[in-house]
Amino acid sequence: MSRVSKPPVEQEEAFFLPDLCDRQSVFFLVLIAELFSLVIVLVDSSLWGFDWMQLGLVSLFVQWVALSSAGMLCKLRGYLRTLPQQRAVIISYLLIPANTWIMSGLSQISFSFNPNQSVLAIFFSNPVLTHVAIAAIIGGLVIRYFYLQAMLIARRQSELLHRIQALQSRIRPHFLFNSMNIIASLIETDPRTAEDVVMDLSALFRASLNHVGNQVPLQEEIDLCNKYLNIEKLRLGKRLDVQWEIRSVPEQVKIPLLTLQPLLENAVLHGVQPLPKGGIVEIVASYSHGVFELSITNPYAEKAGGVESQGNRMALENTRNRLAALYGERAKLTGYVEGNRYITRLSYPYPVK
Repeated sequence: MSRVSKPPVEQEEAFFLPDLCDRQSVFFLVLIAELFSLVIVLVDSSLWGFDWMQLGLVSLFVQWVALSSAGMLCKLRGYLRTLPQQRAVIISYLLIPANTWIMSGLSQISFSFNPNQSVLAIFFSNPVLTHVAIAAIIGGLVIRYFYLQAMLIARRQSELLHRIQALQSRIRPHFLFNSMNIIASLIETDPRTAEDVVMDLSALFRASLNHVGNQVPLQEEIDLCNKYLNIEKLRLGKRLDVQWEIRSVPEQVKIPLLTLQPLLENAVLHGVQPLPKGGIVEIVASYSHGVFELSITNPYAEKAGGVESQGNRMALENTRNRLAALYGERAKLTGYVEGNRYITRLSYPYPVK
């Protein structure tokens, strides 16, 4: 029995600790540390007056502790990911007060050194222990925030996966019923070909079950579409002509599985099939400035029935919802009439490194 692969949203296990080496993270860390320093000085200034020198010293110490703690957590992030999450949380939390204890002791030695006091006594003096206690409280709040945020993201990813699965399952029956009708029409006239069609259909569903909600390379999606088109060509014969044009799409670009197939099915059923002479279905794929674009052009049959039009709209809406769930608001799927042709355009951002 083949092993069912997991979709991307499950392959990347949620980790509570963000990348603190990121420029944006460092910027917010410096900003928050400076605001915290300002609050400390303002509290003291209510009694003694605002002291700019004190603000400078407090800022230096707080920034020193914050950036050094973030740097160590950043370097240890890869190792912490290999540990059980509970142990990683404890180590991350303990690192902050431990680093504060060392930094506070060194600052006391540097700025308030007393020759009559031993180094050990300095590290266990009231100012140092006060700094450690404050760091333990703030560090606990920060680590808890990171942990809760990671849990929230994991829950959203799980909901996203279920949403994609539900939308994809709504597409499969539509594809299955039409394909079974094609097979039924071939059983009596050409049973050997009907058997080949069944094999192609089983290959399509085997791929679908192995990659529920997954993104696959564009070429893999094209191969699946060709299996479907081979079935349709047996039914429509020379009435169906398909032309592909792939314009410099990087191999890294991926597409949600069974996204193109239902759009091609609409093009065949609502564009080519109603016409006695058939027509041409053109598929053009391109990639520019981090955006993948795909267009499908087929003949426009004005006498198409209302049921077909409703099915066309439903397939477009399902595919549009799947793209929005994966790529957000920048994902677009539109369909419109241009002369005697119907054009479906699909685009979504997919940055390639």
